[in-house]
Amino acid sequence: MLYIGVDLGTSAVKLLLMSKDGKIQKIVSKEYPISFPNPGWSEQKPEDWWEKTVEGIKELTAECDKSQVAGISFGGQMHGLVILDSQDQVIRPAILWNDGRTGKETNYLNEVIGKEKLSEYTANIAFAGFTAPKILWVKENEPENFARISKIMLPKDYLAYKLSGVHCSDYSDASGMLLMDVKNKCWSGEMLNICGIREEQMPRLYESYETVGTLKREVAEELGLPENCKIAAGAGDNAAAAVGTGTVGDGMCNISLGTSGTIFISSKEFGVDKYNALHAFAHADGHYHLMGCMLSAASCNKWWMDEIIGTADYAGEQGKIGNLGENHVYFLPYLMGERSPHNNPDARGTFIGLTMDSTREDMTQAVLEGVAFAIRDSFEVAKSLGIKIERTKICGGGAKSPLWKKMIANILNIKVDVIASEEGPAMGGAMLAAVANGEYASVEEAAEAIVKVVDTVEPEPALAVKYDERYKKFAKIYPAVKNLFSEIL
Repeated sequence: MLYIGVDLGTSAVKLLLMSKDGKIQKIVSKEYPISFPNPGWSEQKPEDWWEKTVEGIKELTAECDKSQVAGISFGGQMHGLVILDSQDQVIRPAILWNDGRTGKETNYLNEVIGKEKLSEYTANIAFAGFTAPKILWVKENEPENFARISKIMLPKDYLAYKLSGVHCSDYSDASGMLLMDVKNKCWSGEMLNICGIREEQMPRLYESYETVGTLKREVAEELGLPENCKIAAGAGDNAAAAVGTGTVGDGMCNISLGTSGTIFISSKEFGVDKYNALHAFAHADGHYHLMGCMLSAASCNKWWMDEIIGTADYAGEQGKIGNLGENHVYFLPYLMGERSPHNNPDARGTFIGLTMDSTREDMTQAVLEGVAFAIRDSFEVAKSLGIKIERTKICGGGAKSPLWKKMIANILNIKVDVIASEEGPAMGGAMLAAVANGEYASVEEAAEAIVKVVDTVEPEPALAVKYDERYKKFAKIYPAVKNLFSEIL
């Protein structure tokens, strides 16, 4: 049998066709636009996601035996607010994960409702990108749209609905809405009341590997796929990427260097960081995870290369870098504000340490190191909880850089395992679809059978010591400039 994994990203939808033994048959990517109606705002049309997904599935399956496509599942950009009316029509463009308009609402939740109450209700505190603050923003600023809301869902859930006709979400993705009681895996009545919404406006919750339905007849006919093709709930992109890299079970770690950056630690037990610097979410394997998320990771390097120095030769620029652990230039990678562990939408990208002898290579190196240092910020929080991490998987576009992987290994002083397929959320989605169809008894069994480590980047003791000293200096920069950010906006 064949399985489709759909990675609904911020810039494109990537679709992957996988055989039951985990072999990738084909990959297709379709881009769609993103709009920035005001500074700090970020929106997309769900209709564009659907149009490109349909195009992508048709292209993906054009040369295969379509009757063998048994399941479809997803990994999707998290936190986005999709609202439908009573006719299941989209009311307004989706407000995305990296949208920063909800500062007022986030402060209300954290300061008036209170972080302790939020953590009690949901295991998390409010961040500007989360869904609940977006709902409050719509309620305050677009009351006519708020009054029309019949269903609230997340980006990938809109695709699941369009395919199956079922209003659904999964525990991992819903964990990032600030509307779910993560520990007990149900909607939080207290949070729904705070946001002025009813439980019937929320989708039904599933485990990521559970079947929510099958293809609607008209969709099956349009795609040329069997009507009994199962739709599995899928997962938030980070949880799906963790499945795709085999980061399931207890005490496993994955670092993603995508548009955003994450450090993802899987656990069989529910746990909360008492400072809420890390997110405490449900995992796609049926258990839980802690996650630190930075809003700009590989996108920092893309910005530096494309917009500032104007080159497409990423590898060539990195090839000129040689003085690892000795760079005197530092970079705070907060181009879109920052989430973990600072929770500051006003934070901004910052170079510091420039001198007359600073070079282009020094600044390129500082960008790469700054992202790795920021990931270590969250890594240090995990260590403070007594979590011992000796190695990590790695995925995302940045993971294709040998230099960046070396930096991660030495800045965090852990082994970095490279896997055979770095297809992240799309691979995870296909694996979840296979589990939903009974090809594997569990997500862990699927990961053990499919995910293969092909290389390991080991930290170098002398370099790790150098980077430890550099990190200690990096860690002092944000506290020193923190209060300036709100003044310069």
